[in-house]
Amino acid sequence: MDNFKVVIVEDVPLEMKGTEGLLRAEVPEAEIIGTAQTEAEYLKLMKTAEPDLVLLDLGLQGSTTIGVELCRNTKAEHKNVKVLVFTGEILNEKLWVDVLDAGADGIILKTGEMLTRTDVINVMSGKKYVFNQPIMEVIVNNFRNSISGEILRQEASIGYSIDEYDERFLRHLALGYTKEQITGLRGMPFGVKSLEKRQADLIQKLFPNGHKQSVNALRLVTRAFQLHILDPQNLEADEE
Repeated sequence: MDNFKVVIVEDVPLEMKGTEGLLRAEVPEAEIIGTAQTEAEYLKLMKTAEPDLVLLDLGLQGSTTIGVELCRNTKAEHKNVKVLVFTGEILNEKLWVDVLDAGADGIILKTGEMLTRTDVINVMSGKKYVFNQPIMEVIVNNFRNSISGEILRQEASIGYSIDEYDERFLRHLALGYTKEQITGLRGMPFGVKSLEKRQADLIQKLFPNGHKQSVNALRLVTRAFQLHILDPQNLEADEE
């Protein structure tokens, strides 16, 4: 590995010192050309510094959004710079997605496992989505749950004879659409009367042993969630 230049962004002095020490001991190819503890220091530094890699902590001065914006700005203004996020935000999964969308090359969670030479070399070698074991465990677990949920939805759709229009109808009821509004959706070729019949048919399918006369749209949608016909994580409206 050729030598490369690094800027470290970290607002906790002890962690800054630890990261600097680790790089010097484990990654001798890395030349630390600057450090910053605040957004202002980093922006000033990047006006003159030309790093190959930025090690970026997300939680600067108590704000996690600053790190995301610094990542986005860095990738926009310095297209060849790698950004490896090194963060203690171990439970904020949305933040991980935000910083990946901002262009981060990888995320290393601070969970007792230190940044490793392998992490740094992988990023500098051009690999995308460089993660350490703690974040990989979360990603794999979420992936398994997602696939399991999709299988359950497919099985429920087959078992209860749910077609595309049933799913769309139920999904939009869950989003608070009225039947009149649903008839206005693109590709939904039904009038209100047809949707009322479809709702009655769905009640027959999903409540085979229940008191069907007392089942309203809310109970029907709740039942669809219980049977995994609808995914609460994937409720988006179709184009109108």
